[in-house]
Amino acid sequence: MAMQPAEIEALIREALPDARVTIEDLAGDGDHYAATVVSEAFRGKSRVQQHQLVYAALRGRMGGELHALALQTSAPE
Repeated sequence: MAMQPAEIEALIREALPDARVTIEDLAGDGDHYAATVVSEAFRGKSRVQQHQLVYAALRGRMGGELHALALQTSAPE
């Protein structure tokens, strides 16, 4: 079963309450998304560490319910 953008956003916001999250369905199939996540939690962390925080927020759904997620992460300017 595919995930809805609102569900992805809710999971990320639950783990990173200050996050600004934008989700885009890339293929219209509910399986391929792009997410832009801006959170103070990313400050001082490498890009890999930032992405790990987002993947952890998705609670194991990556590769299952959520097939592909292109991530752009950053701390606020």
